[in-house]
Amino acid sequence: QVQLVESGGGLVQAGSSLKISCTASVRTFSNYAVGWFRQAPGKEREFVAAIRGTSRLTYYADSVKGRFTVSRDNAKNTVYLQMNSLRPEDTAVYYCAAESSVVVYNDPRRYRYWGQGTQVTVSS
Repeated sequence: QVQLVESGGGLVQAGSSLKISCTASVRTFSNYAVGWFRQAPGKEREFVAAIRGTSRLTYYADSVKGRFTVSRDNAKNTVYLQMNSLRPEDTAVYYCAAESSVVVYNDPRRYRYWGQGTQVTVSS
């Protein structure tokens, strides 16, 4: 069983930066691909970014490419999402998800383990 805990959300102004974290309680975190997803009120959960366990290859949704950066520190069992140039449309609850896989997915149904989410609100 993998437990994920997100942290670092908050209220920021448009154009600002914010870094959120996802810490896992698992023995070999490097075996897990991790995805970030977000869900705004009244909308479906959407893919944001993902990172492989050890190769550090990263993938991004077009809407965040060039603004967001996903990274990980396997020694700390933590994945980060650095969000720059934030826009009001980035406002959502952000979730991290993990799956024991060498492949990353942009489909939330492919991830078994989920955190509780952290709210990110961007004011205009």
